[in-house]
Amino acid sequence: MANELSGMTVAVLATDGVEQVELDRPWQALVEAGAELELVSLQAGEITAYDHIDKADTKQVDAVVSSADPDDYAALVLPGGVINGDFVRADADAVAFVKSFFDAGKPVAAICHAPWVLAEADVVRGRRMTSWPSLQTDLRNAGAKWVDEEVVVDGNLVTSRKPDDLDAFTAAMVEQFAAEPDDEDEQS
Repeated sequence: MANELSGMTVAVLATDGVEQVELDRPWQALVEAGAELELVSLQAGEITAYDHIDKADTKQVDAVVSSADPDDYAALVLPGGVINGDFVRADADAVAFVKSFFDAGKPVAAICHAPWVLAEADVVRGRRMTSWPSLQTDLRNAGAKWVDEEVVVDGNLVTSRKPDDLDAFTAAMVEQFAAEPDDEDEQS
């Protein structure tokens, strides 16, 4: 099913401490589906990915979130990593960027610790979702219905728990990003 995302530009929002596999695998799946991707971060230059608690590869930043225009992107990916999730949720520009995707009804995919950013953006209320297990109380307190499942799709939001869920996460993400905005309404 190559090229189902042809012509789509996707923002991937991450910073230092992003879990490398949670950045690389979704990136690869989206490229294979024909999407164009931009790494959006808190600062220009490079970010350092991590393999759990060990430094891994560096990645070149394409756009800085404070000047990135959400209208330039059709969808958003939020990879995990405890450091990444905490730094991104503490950045007001990043939180506003994320919230704008929900305000516009665009698809968003978040894995592991990335749902922290969604809670900060106040976009989880009433949604069924999952995350790394230690975030469940935070998400419930923000109004989400947290479940322990490998992947959860709720409207335009796709969430997963951890690297072991990446196959299910990437498949659901590509399917959701390829769906027409009215597809879900027609299914109801």
